[in-house]
Amino acid sequence: MAREEMNYDLLIVGAGPAGLASAIRFKQLARDHHIDLSVAVIEKGSEVGAHILSGAVFEPHALTELLPDWKKLGAPLNTEAKEDHFLFLTENKSFKLPTPPQMHNKGNYIISLGNLCRWLGVQAESMGIEIYPGFTGSKMLYNDEGQVIGVGTGDMGIDKEGQKTAQFTDGVNLLARHTLLAEGCRGSLSEEIIAKFDLRKDRDPQTYGIGFKELWEIDPAKHSPGKVVHSIGWPLDRHTYGGSFLYHLENNQVALGFVIGLDYQNPHLSPFDEFQRYKTHPSIRHYLEGGRRISYGARALNEGGYQSIPKLSFLGGALVGCAAGFMNVPKIKGSNTAMKSGMIAAEAAFAQMNPTCATPFDYEEAIKSSWVGQELKKVRNIRPSFQKGLYFGILYSALDTYILRGKAPWTFNHHEDHKTLKKAEDCSKIEYPKPDGKISFDKLSSVFISNTNHAENQPCHLKLKNKNTPIDVNLKLYDAPEQRYCPAGVYEIVQEEGLPHLHINAQNCIHCKTCDIKDPMQNIQWVTPEGGGGPNYPNM
Repeated sequence: MAREEMNYDLLIVGAGPAGLASAIRFKQLARDHHIDLSVAVIEKGSEVGAHILSGAVFEPHALTELLPDWKKLGAPLNTEAKEDHFLFLTENKSFKLPTPPQMHNKGNYIISLGNLCRWLGVQAESMGIEIYPGFTGSKMLYNDEGQVIGVGTGDMGIDKEGQKTAQFTDGVNLLARHTLLAEGCRGSLSEEIIAKFDLRKDRDPQTYGIGFKELWEIDPAKHSPGKVVHSIGWPLDRHTYGGSFLYHLENNQVALGFVIGLDYQNPHLSPFDEFQRYKTHPSIRHYLEGGRRISYGARALNEGGYQSIPKLSFLGGALVGCAAGFMNVPKIKGSNTAMKSGMIAAEAAFAQMNPTCATPFDYEEAIKSSWVGQELKKVRNIRPSFQKGLYFGILYSALDTYILRGKAPWTFNHHEDHKTLKKAEDCSKIEYPKPDGKISFDKLSSVFISNTNHAENQPCHLKLKNKNTPIDVNLKLYDAPEQRYCPAGVYEIVQEEGLPHLHINAQNCIHCKTCDIKDPMQNIQWVTPEGGGGPNYPNM
């Protein structure tokens, strides 16, 4: 039977900061020009903000451009950043370093990005924008000429064997004059489009990090609203890129987290356990002792920057936000630039609504000439400089920032993260301390407080291109690194009839996308599960 169809002028996949900013900006232009144009946003989370995870110290530049009266409208920017600290950690000590200028946060706010998206969703709906949470974009729709004409949402009520259950509901084809993909980092549809239209031609590959976050309620005597602490060094070795954050929000809460570059080399490394170990450092443990962990989450993030941004437009639409990769790594911020990219894309899409417009949809030049492009170009060499180790990266970053001021006549290149792992036999095993249940925790108890849920009878959304590769290659050469790089205990090697077998606990998945990125043979493909599944992050 033919699917139901719904038609819109603009369709946006993903209700994150980029997607919602796109929708609002497009609707603003339609209102200002007295044109009735329809906008729909679909979101795979159970509600707007459910899958949003970020530190986050938020720079309100783009928000002010989009909604200048955001304070009057009640935007949840409640805690202004007041003091910055930048530390170098050794195993038992910390040394204060000068805070790099990109990390000065005067005028910024410590926020829950999920709550900001919930608020943006309310603003969008008040303008007549239709938002559909719990609906996945499962497939791109093309016409006979290969142009994107919309997105098909996922069917509901399919069992593990692919059969329809009594709860089956057919998906819907959402058709649009323009489709913006704002899925976030490593979006499934975005990667399909990048491959189909060869959008990475003559661009560097994207490189990624995995970011962990926990929300804690701490002793009021230790709480300093507006305090921002970043660190580098321990527990990582000098060959592994990464660092931490500790942000003091309102209500005696702190957000703390750890980011590790997915170009790490040692297959024995466990990013989750490195994060748990980091919390035991005396400078960090001090804040947490006597406190209570409230929530946990993890998410991959783009780290490639300027040289890794793919071609942004394709026939029928464009990539916006972290689907393309606009994070400013030295600044440790991506929401601001993601929002602005969505706004610029919306302006380009609106121009196409004029029947006399003869130019093809393209917003790449507008990005390059905007403050987003200028900001990212200036810092393009800092992240790749750390490929030569921590100390070289620190020295080069100082040179680039203070002497060259981002105007070096060269551009460093990135490599693909899945190609960096060394063989297990060539690397030292890492012995991680057992979690104490007070400061450090195990994966399963962490997943529990992420409120992750998937219907157990649905098809597994973690697909293996070759079912033999996990044992014949990953286990044999790399000691099954998927057991460690996954932050949710999804992958484990079990014995079946005396032989090792990869067991996939798909219901644990928190949608971080790390397996899709780091698997050394690119054998794991992450596809969208049934809508509404995954984590439900509160106040993250």
